[in-house]
Amino acid sequence: MTTRCAIAGGGPAGMMLGFLLARAGVDVIVLEKHADFFRDFRGDTIHPSTLQLMHELGLLDAFLAQPHQEIRQVRAQIGDTLLTLADLTHLPTFSKFLALMPQWDFLNFLADNARRYAAFHLQMETEVIGVIVEGGIVVGVRVLTHGEQLEIRADLVVGADGRTSTVRAAAGLDVRDIGAPMDILWLRLSRRPGDPDEILGRIDFGQMMVMLDRGDYWQCAFVISKGGFDTIQRAGIEAFRARIAALVPWVGDRLGELHDWNDVKLLTVKVDRLRKWYRRGLLCIGDAAHAMSPIGGVGINLAVQDAVAAANVLYPAFVRGRPATSDLRAVQRRRVFPMRVIQAIQVAVQNGFLSPLLDVKTKMKPPLLLRVFAAIKVLHRIPGYIVGVGPRPEHIHTPERTPGSTK
Repeated sequence: MTTRCAIAGGGPAGMMLGFLLARAGVDVIVLEKHADFFRDFRGDTIHPSTLQLMHELGLLDAFLAQPHQEIRQVRAQIGDTLLTLADLTHLPTFSKFLALMPQWDFLNFLADNARRYAAFHLQMETEVIGVIVEGGIVVGVRVLTHGEQLEIRADLVVGADGRTSTVRAAAGLDVRDIGAPMDILWLRLSRRPGDPDEILGRIDFGQMMVMLDRGDYWQCAFVISKGGFDTIQRAGIEAFRARIAALVPWVGDRLGELHDWNDVKLLTVKVDRLRKWYRRGLLCIGDAAHAMSPIGGVGINLAVQDAVAAANVLYPAFVRGRPATSDLRAVQRRRVFPMRVIQAIQVAVQNGFLSPLLDVKTKMKPPLLLRVFAAIKVLHRIPGYIVGVGPRPEHIHTPERTPGSTK
């Protein structure tokens, strides 16, 4: 098989890049190792910056017709005090809210719209297991599909296969591990009438849980110390239920829904980044280039921004012929600044706030500085902008070819 661009990974970065290139008439194959996009406990936050891109593509109304919830302010409860931490209603975007939507719905939406273009090809149950290198240049990938190994030759290979990227490992790209002091336990609890209708972070007694409204259930992220899951498991599921009940008393009547540890999924938090995102014939984007902390829920949106920037740079290069190393370098130069800014903020929060928090064993109250910040409403716009838009937001500059045509 041959193509202009082979993309490893059908996540937000891979699907958005595949869609934009095919929309511009560049032949592209997206390779997804699973049979579908349904993976529970993946990031579900679609930020205003991503909604702005949907608006620019003329797809926003159809996108928001998908089941979703809208969040305009982010709040957290520390001890007994409820604080507003971010306000999205003043953003310079068409949509001034954060949309909560299952990631599989987001990916299916992108795939359905990409299929309108003859240049788009999606290969499910096709796992990239290596890269093909000739004369020091990456010229394709080796894949495993339905028990058969195949080679796919491409003018460019893009690694968008996540934080455990096979592509970046096979390409020998150097990863800098920044580290994280916590892990996350994902779990689901039913949502009932009278429950709060907003993002709610609950912090007390050295524990933290973030609850995302998913309509008929809460998607919950319980923060634990790095590597602490084994200790929690040894204490038993009843003890874990008790910890949640002490932290969020109003969910105590439904904790029986956590029958055993099969209902709790561990997310090992990683924060890292590639020193160089590319080599001749290959580029990494999204989590394959920089694994983000879940703080702020910005991972999906940074990945999408990477894809848009990559499409803007790569489309003219494909028109000229094969993307040069200078084109791949240009993508990294465009995206490395916002990535570093967001990672620096995440590391400051996790090391300066979350890590000390997990050592507290008594009733908590907000620090004075945080209380002052929460009391001054105009300041809520700052984290609202950082989370909702971020530094150096991208915009659609690639053209659209006639659906069903590669010309």
